[in-house]
Amino acid sequence: MSQPILESMALTKIFQGPKGLFTRQRQVLAVDRVSLKVWPGETLAIVGESGSGKSTLGRLLLRLLTATEGRVFYQGNDISKLAAGQLNQLRRELQIIFQDPFASLNPRMTVEDIVGEPLWLHEQITRAERRERVAELLRTVGLPAVYARRFPHEFSGGQRQRIGIARALASKPTLLLGDEPVSALDVSVQAQVVNLLENLKEQFGLTLIVVAHGLAVIRHMSDRVAVMYLGQIVEIAGADDMFDQPLHPYTRALIASAPQLTPGGRRAGPLLSGDLPNPSQPPSGCRFHTRCPHVKDLCRQHEPPLEPASDQRQVACHRWRELNSDRSVIVMAPPSAAFLRRRALFVDAAARKS
Repeated sequence: MSQPILESMALTKIFQGPKGLFTRQRQVLAVDRVSLKVWPGETLAIVGESGSGKSTLGRLLLRLLTATEGRVFYQGNDISKLAAGQLNQLRRELQIIFQDPFASLNPRMTVEDIVGEPLWLHEQITRAERRERVAELLRTVGLPAVYARRFPHEFSGGQRQRIGIARALASKPTLLLGDEPVSALDVSVQAQVVNLLENLKEQFGLTLIVVAHGLAVIRHMSDRVAVMYLGQIVEIAGADDMFDQPLHPYTRALIASAPQLTPGGRRAGPLLSGDLPNPSQPPSGCRFHTRCPHVKDLCRQHEPPLEPASDQRQVACHRWRELNSDRSVIVMAPPSAAFLRRRALFVDAAARKS
């Protein structure tokens, strides 16, 4: 197998909390010793509840945040300690699509200036050439070229997100990170943006990292899924394996918490109860033990390692073998037609290569 395009080793991020007059300063452990590999051409999804650290992890991978400890490698090169000038060269290859399509666009700039800014920074081209490239990028994301003269407030949420995608594509990146790119959009618009991202991935040969909590979106577009809880990865698996037979109790509860398509239908597992513990005072042992229905004394005392469950799967749970030994495959909602078409295209492409 080829080397990963992006890899983290024991990545840790600690934020310093406010210090009171009579209280000591608290430290918030947002990401705790996360090791992760992203392979060229794949779509990796990072999922979890709000506050689990998934957005912070995404920013650490792109060096938008500096890690407290650990290292990040891009195409085999350590980018953890790059200087500002070297980071500017890296930015054109690693781009991000932000969650809020309005807050991420400068309201004082026209679409032409917004989308053309990466071209101005990274390429020595004339203004006429830049204007033509902006028009081409807008057409690529499904917007008319005449929209280049307008301002962000003149567009809908879905159109603004397409402008953000066009800006991310301007520097011809090899990897795109979507930080919950569709969570602020209507359901119908979400499907349009997801389909656009899939088409762009195939058209430009991109690698995608998608941070999200919408499980329907994740199953539709991802190849692998990493589940985070309180700053740690608790399970990594292929999308089909993850949704058909989740191994970690948190993953099972997360999937079971998604809305059911059939009212009154049997759920795949117990629902999540309670809230995330305080990240400044994480529980001892397994981070999930305060909410886990299968907790034992071992879980409270010792932290489980992220161990291999199969060739392409890892899970961090002391009891995952016991809990899954006699359990048949969980029957989830059937995949969408678009998901089945995408899988058929993937199998057909693999057959042609072989």
